[in-house]
Amino acid sequence: MKPLEAGDPRVVGPYRLTFRLGSGGMGRVFLGQSPAGRRVAVKVVREDLASSSGFRERFRREAKLAMRAGGFWTAQVVDADPDAAVPWIASQYVDGPSLAERVARHGPLDEEEVRRLTGGLAEALASFHKTGLVHRDLKPSNVLLVDDGPRVIDFGVSKAFETLETAGSTDLTRAGTILGTPGFMSPEQAQGQPAGPPADVFSLGSLLVYAATGNGPFGEGPSHTLLFRVVYEEPDLGATPYGLRELALDCLRKAPEDRPSAAALVSRLAHQRPRSPIRAPRTEPPERSRGRTRRRAVRMRTRRRPPARSKGVRPARRPRRGRPRRTRGKRR
Repeated sequence: MKPLEAGDPRVVGPYRLTFRLGSGGMGRVFLGQSPAGRRVAVKVVREDLASSSGFRERFRREAKLAMRAGGFWTAQVVDADPDAAVPWIASQYVDGPSLAERVARHGPLDEEEVRRLTGGLAEALASFHKTGLVHRDLKPSNVLLVDDGPRVIDFGVSKAFETLETAGSTDLTRAGTILGTPGFMSPEQAQGQPAGPPADVFSLGSLLVYAATGNGPFGEGPSHTLLFRVVYEEPDLGATPYGLRELALDCLRKAPEDRPSAAALVSRLAHQRPRSPIRAPRTEPPERSRGRTRRRAVRMRTRRRPPARSKGVRPARRPRRGRPRRTRGKRR
C-alpha cells in the first residue's frame, strides 16, 4: 500500500481513492472508500485497452457475470462502469498478504498448508467455471491469504482481454499478448490459442508448486524462455513434497483435455487424507559431534592406562572385598 502519485485519480465513480495498491497488465489498483465508509479495491483500466475494439462490450458482460457469481473463496465484485471515460471495476477489499508476500517473508508452506490452499483455490475456480467465467491470470499476487482460507482477486475481468469474435484484429491481438503471467500461464495461452477452464487448472498446478517450494515449476528467466518451457518442457518437481507430486503433475498436463476439472479436484482433495510425515533421524551439528567423540576417547584412554610406578617398587595390593581374612593363632 503506497500513497497516491501525482498522476493518479482521486475519485473514481462514487469512490474516493486513498492509497495505491498496485498495478498490472490491465491497469492500476487503488484502495477506495464508498460514501458509507466501506473499503473497496478499485481497478482502473488502461486507456489503450479501453480504446481497443470490442473491449468495452466484453468488459461489460464479464463484470455483470462476476457480480452475480461471487463465492466464499473470492473477493466479490460489487460495482463497475464499462462506459466511463476510463473503465473501472470495484471489488471487496481483502486485508491480507498475497501468497507471493507470504512466501517471500516466511518461505514455502508445509504440505498440509499447501493442500488446504489448493482445496480453497479449486473451490473458487469451480464456482466461477459454473457461471462461464475463466480467470486466466491465476498467480501468487492474485491470491490473498486470510485466517479462514485464501481469496482470489481479479476474477472474471481477465477474460475481457481474450479475443474470440475478431481474433484477426491488430488491437485485440496486442491486448491478448499481455494476458497471463509467463511462469504461470497454460501452454494454450502461451501459444495464443483459446483458453478455457483447463487453463485455470494448469495455473493452479503452478501455484501449488510455488507454494510448496518457493519457485514455479518452470523456473525463472525472460518471458520468452518461460513461455518455451511452459509449452515444450516438463515441469521441475524435484523439490516438491512427494505427497503433492501426483496432484501437481495432473494439473500440469500439456493437453487441456488431460487435466482434471476444478470440481474434480475439490472432490479429490476432500477424500484424500494427508499422509503422516516421516520424521528424519535426529542429527547433531558436525562440530558438536566431533567434540563429543574426542572427549569420549580421552576418557577411555584414561581408564585403561595403568598407574605409573618406579622401578623396583612393588605396587600395593588392593584390599580384598568381602569378609576379612581370618588368621590362625596359637591356642591358649
